[in-house]
Amino acid sequence: MFTCVSSSYAQNKTTKLISLNDQWKFSKDQSIGQAPSPNLNWQNLSIPHTWNVQDIMDDEPGYYRGTGWYKRKLKFNGPVKDKEVFLVFNGVNQEAEIYVNGKLAGSHIGGYTRFTIPVSRFLNYQDDEVQVKVTNRFNEDIAPLTADFTFFGGIYRNVNLLVTDPVHFSENDHGNTSGVYVTTPEVSNETASVKVKSLLENSSAAASKIQVQTELIDADGKVIATQSNILTIPAKQSVVISQDFKSVQKPHLWSPEDPYLYKVISKIIAVKSKNVLDQVSNPLGFRWFKFDAEKGFFLNGKSLKLMGASRHQDYKDMGNAVPDALQLRDVELLKKMGGNFLRVAHYPQDPQILEACDRLGILASVEIPVINTITESAAFTENCKNMQVEMIRQSFNHPSVVIWAYMNEILLRPKFTDDKNRQATYFKHIVQLAQTLDSLTRKEDPSRYTMIANHGAFDSYHKIGLTKIPMIVGWNLYSGWYSGNIDDFGKFLDHHHKELADKPMLVTEYGADADPRIHSFAPVRFDKSQEYAVKFNQIYLNDILKKPFVSGAMVWNLADFNSETREETMPHVNNKGLLTLGREPKDIYFLYQAYLLNRPFLKIASAAWKNRTGIADSASLFSTQPLQVTTNLKTAELFLNGKSLGLKDAVDHVCTWNVPFGNGLNKLKVTAGQNSDELDVDFTLQPFNFTDENIPVKEMNILLGSKRFYTDETEHQIWMPDQPYKKGSWGYIGGEAFKGTNNRMSYGSDKNILETDHDPVYQTQQVSIKQFRFDVPDGEYELTFHFAELIGGATKEALAYNLDNNHQKEEVKQRIFSVDINGETFLENLNLAADYGYTTAVKKKTRVTVQGGKGIILDFRPIAGVPVLNALQLRKIY
Repeated sequence: MFTCVSSSYAQNKTTKLISLNDQWKFSKDQSIGQAPSPNLNWQNLSIPHTWNVQDIMDDEPGYYRGTGWYKRKLKFNGPVKDKEVFLVFNGVNQEAEIYVNGKLAGSHIGGYTRFTIPVSRFLNYQDDEVQVKVTNRFNEDIAPLTADFTFFGGIYRNVNLLVTDPVHFSENDHGNTSGVYVTTPEVSNETASVKVKSLLENSSAAASKIQVQTELIDADGKVIATQSNILTIPAKQSVVISQDFKSVQKPHLWSPEDPYLYKVISKIIAVKSKNVLDQVSNPLGFRWFKFDAEKGFFLNGKSLKLMGASRHQDYKDMGNAVPDALQLRDVELLKKMGGNFLRVAHYPQDPQILEACDRLGILASVEIPVINTITESAAFTENCKNMQVEMIRQSFNHPSVVIWAYMNEILLRPKFTDDKNRQATYFKHIVQLAQTLDSLTRKEDPSRYTMIANHGAFDSYHKIGLTKIPMIVGWNLYSGWYSGNIDDFGKFLDHHHKELADKPMLVTEYGADADPRIHSFAPVRFDKSQEYAVKFNQIYLNDILKKPFVSGAMVWNLADFNSETREETMPHVNNKGLLTLGREPKDIYFLYQAYLLNRPFLKIASAAWKNRTGIADSASLFSTQPLQVTTNLKTAELFLNGKSLGLKDAVDHVCTWNVPFGNGLNKLKVTAGQNSDELDVDFTLQPFNFTDENIPVKEMNILLGSKRFYTDETEHQIWMPDQPYKKGSWGYIGGEAFKGTNNRMSYGSDKNILETDHDPVYQTQQVSIKQFRFDVPDGEYELTFHFAELIGGATKEALAYNLDNNHQKEEVKQRIFSVDINGETFLENLNLAADYGYTTAVKKKTRVTVQGGKGIILDFRPIAGVPVLNALQLRKIY
């Protein structure tokens, strides 16, 4: 019935790790009982699974945070009555109760770490059934309480059945299923020592005399050292044994350039029968490291700037129930980018992530999800402590891990702002929790560093003492995005170095949203264009790389991720990823390759922008637009349809040309020495003047109040910015671009536009518009108007991560206006809010016959308030 899977367990006669991912049934169930409600509607499915794939992307606020039941039959294909049987869950969010044949076998709190449930005493070995009750409800005693990501519910990581001999390595030391801990007390270029601590259990009714044999094996499979001890384990007892390998000569060191791995094979052998009762394997990497407050990070005695990304675990259309291959691909994409560090944020992730880091040479930090705020309860503290211990013990043997972290932006949303005395007590409890977790971590693992990641309010963290507790201070900095000016970033780094001269630092987050569908030739903060994100990251990278006291930096984020409470241009998605939610590279991914790779790199940045549009230059048959190429070479040459556009020097790893795109196919090729890259761009040329017969008008899609381009791949439409009216051409007359009602949002609106997936079409508008004109030749045309009322609607809680989110109360004024086309009323007394609702897409289409060279004149007549227009489409029919 079961399929064996690869793992750290040897598939010997007595120990088997078997996948239980198939043949499950699931149903939501809001009852609070210890059994599923009767008459549930069960669906068949496989693990991994989450019940929030759909509801986190709809327009209804919130998502299901409740209870679900899973059940599965167990049928054994061999004798296991004399064995120990465990259920191993790698991730269940966030509270789980496991029942076997109707009896509670165990439970677990926390959604991001492995747990093991012994089930032998509940089995009848004939018609066994496992039932798992799961809830992702809010629980004030369980972290995370709030965060800028979605708390997907379900059994979302692999489930296994583990069958062992009664004498075995411990299967449940806080979720460490290998029962073995490997340390390297001394490492140098010449020699190294290894200490292996093994936890052994004897669940049988008789004492057992066994041999514990441990082998160190190199990457070629050669045994380089062996230790063996004979001991007797009393019945129903556990013992701990330590084995020391004092002198491994000329160890092959582990590093990002050469991630050489040894293996530690541990066996329990019955002395009498010589049978192997249990066997586990763990990775071993010889390396030593340190963080220096003045000079940065050192690995194996050599300076190394830690550069990489943070990672969330969810994926497009899957939530966090992501197959193994796609998870591993994330680490491969980080390596391909030139990264050497992964911040596993904001919670421990699938065990395969750190396995991939070991194998590929990616250093890592791991943290528990204590984010934004805490609960001042003993239960919250105990749950945090347990999460920290689980994280450390489950990931202890990975040579890639160099940091254990335990708090993120904990002062971002401080409680008791109206009661300073009470707030001081709250801050005291935060500091106590931090000190408790830090001391616990140093006791669990003295060989690694501790860290807290703070947002950019330096004085707040420093004043209450949080900057003194961890060994490393991490800073999440967004100057030029959420707050402040982009030039403040370098000043902040210098300020830390001055005030905390003895404290190593990392930039644990930084980034700017980049909607992959949006481009701009005049990029500004909050326009969500890829071009602004490139500019932002260039400035940050330059400061990070030139300051030796900055040990390293992790861009936020490797890939876009789901955040259900977000709205903005792509609702429910945080767009700061270098990759899209489906892991397609953005321009900024190529920028990082240009900065970080140590091999020649050359790439046309907007590789996905293959369909463009633009207005012809005066009477020309082309439209000149900038094109960026990312490279780590000094110069590059660009060719358009085989003709050179000249050599350009790279400035901050980017070469820029003004390219004269012609109508139709434009073949681009960039070269630098032996390196080259190509891109075909299909360009739709719009006439500078409608009298130009060489460029007939076919279709125009115009964004009002906007300076950005938007590509709609689903309907194959390319939207372009508006322009003031020019005689013989087109454009608006009167009005100004919409500005948001809060001080933070300087570009359009960041509200979720209902009843559309194309929010950027409706999030900008021309306010107080008087007229729009198309001086088109005679013919039959189709006009489509797009409107949305951007002011008003339900008042929503300000999101914590918007640091200067100074919301002003929106003054809702009545807005009624009419629209005339060539003197005839088309829309009369249009009241967007009353007729359609706030922030709702309104689309109105009509046909217009143009005669007598009059073109198309659209008049916007105010009745009450001022008229608005969000977008406009023109299509010539004949």
